[in-house]
Amino acid sequence: MMHACFKKILIANRGEIACRVIRTAHRMGIETVAVYSDADRNSLHVEMADEAVHIGPSPVGESYLVGERIIAAALETGAEAIHPGYGFLSENPGFVDAVEAAGLVFIGPSADAIRAMGLKDAAKDLMQKAGVPVVPGYQGSRQEPEFLAEEAERIGYPVLIKARAGGGGKGMRKVERAQDFADALKSAAREASAAFGDPHVLIEKFITAPRHIEVQVFGDSHGNVVHLFERDCSLQRRHQKVIEEAPAPGMSAEMRAAMTGAAVKAAQAIAYRGAGTIEFIADGSGPLRPDGFWFMEMNTRLQVEHPVTEMITGIDLVEWQLLVAAGAPLPFAQPDIAITGHAFEARLYAEDPARDFIPVTGRLEHLEFPPEGRFDTGVRTGDAITPFYDPMIAKVITHGPDRETALVTLSTMLDGTHVAGTATNAAFLSALSRQPGFVAGAFDTGLIERELADLTAAAAVPEEHVALAAILALGIDPDMPHLGWRAYGEAFHDVRLSARDRAYERCLSLGKNGGMTLSGGAEPVALENVAIAGGETSARLGPARKHISARFVRVPQASGLLVSVHMNGRTEDFVLADQRSGAAAEADESRAVIAPMTGTIVQLSVSAGDVVETGQKLGVMEAMKMETALVAPLSGRVASVDCAEGATVSDGAVLVTFEDEPS
Repeated sequence: MMHACFKKILIANRGEIACRVIRTAHRMGIETVAVYSDADRNSLHVEMADEAVHIGPSPVGESYLVGERIIAAALETGAEAIHPGYGFLSENPGFVDAVEAAGLVFIGPSADAIRAMGLKDAAKDLMQKAGVPVVPGYQGSRQEPEFLAEEAERIGYPVLIKARAGGGGKGMRKVERAQDFADALKSAAREASAAFGDPHVLIEKFITAPRHIEVQVFGDSHGNVVHLFERDCSLQRRHQKVIEEAPAPGMSAEMRAAMTGAAVKAAQAIAYRGAGTIEFIADGSGPLRPDGFWFMEMNTRLQVEHPVTEMITGIDLVEWQLLVAAGAPLPFAQPDIAITGHAFEARLYAEDPARDFIPVTGRLEHLEFPPEGRFDTGVRTGDAITPFYDPMIAKVITHGPDRETALVTLSTMLDGTHVAGTATNAAFLSALSRQPGFVAGAFDTGLIERELADLTAAAAVPEEHVALAAILALGIDPDMPHLGWRAYGEAFHDVRLSARDRAYERCLSLGKNGGMTLSGGAEPVALENVAIAGGETSARLGPARKHISARFVRVPQASGLLVSVHMNGRTEDFVLADQRSGAAAEADESRAVIAPMTGTIVQLSVSAGDVVETGQKLGVMEAMKMETALVAPLSGRVASVDCAEGATVSDGAVLVTFEDEPS
């Protein structure tokens, strides 16, 4: 029986979370209003919503973070409530106050609860009083660099510098040595100020072999608080979660009771209402134990990884948010909530693991998911990944009767995902899902960094990929009568493809019997029975006549023809350059620092005439909510600095040049 709920809500967010909320709202018969910036005018969440209101330019500070415009849009469209999603204004108590002052309902906790837990230092003090164990550290008001350095010495290295506001790994730095503390503090404070408008940090002891385990809690306005068990979010890189799962591997009944009990106690301490997450750090150096975990922070909102909890409990957390916000009691009591099976979520991003996971902008020329599993996404084929927002493409979610089955399915789903037109972390995620330590359930938050070289090792592009790409790029029709027939000699085509910044110069010979041979690589590739139908191609390979098949797309671009081949779980994008466009000319960038993405220069520490060493940090740029260091590619004298602090630069722009080596 459905409880009385809202008739219309506004979603104050974008991308996959906006689409996620819209799906549940529509299932419940609730009308939805989307808001959008200039960059999102034609986005998927705008298309899915019943109504959509433009709220400003593309930068978040001029659109999605302008609460007044969002509230005005809700009032204009007759929405009764605002769902904040996550990020943006979701944990801004001032926004909650403004929403309620306008006579609207905020679908989330009270402003007082957000204030109580919004600053990590105050939250730790509150949890200590409530009897919840906390990580040793300093969370006081003094912020002088010298004093914080002394506190770090007192706590003992390694330490973790953490922004007291916000989350998502922003403003967080691990420091191993005292001599690195000052620079790490400046960087953390700067990133925290940019992300949350608050440079205040706290210092915590870094737990050796830590595991990040969090508990989903839910409260209502009738005094009820329940937990929906735990999620393990230990697979992280730069404090950003990569793959999450539920339940946590190795979680004993005794440990679960202690951790979930502490989480419920934390929520009760602030009379929490709605969906929230209590995050703990656990000692992963051995088996999990009830006295080996500590409170880190509370996220007073829905989490990115909430689907894994939904999969193991069968509960739609967004539906619960809507019901509780409308005044209904929680649908279930604690004894009614149980774990069924195991679930994983992997975050598929437009980023390049081969270039230190730099976020990548560009057009999604093709986006195709396999039929099995759940994919939460806010984009589709033809959409653009812009520098203004998080570069997430999709969340890949799987569920199975046990951990092993669910993990194998996750690998299969990742291998079956075809993204063309931009680099992604799909191959990295696939390798991670097969990493022996992770498969065995023996891992901590440092696993990715320890195994990074193996996880990001770029395997050579298989010649069969190149062969199929050459056939597709040249537009050869294998069904054409007398395809390879010539009165004298053999029919052939020279072709020059590029992939991963490397040129592939090959010769494709067409046999009179319909066979084709690609030469010019390490070994010739002989193909027979080549077939092309729709978006799939197949052939018989080599003397053993091994059957190969691939999905593909061909997309004309300004610089040439893009041919994306997806085969054996991997995607390779090839470009047949249009010689008339001049795209085939390769610039010599060996003596320059090039912008790795579109973004903003936030720091410069070099001037023309300076002499620098290879690897020396020259500056910092920020894009997609992440900072990236700009380093010298060589030792030498700086000839010119072609950018300035605060300037926005485009992907590929020359930022710093070096003098030519003396002859």
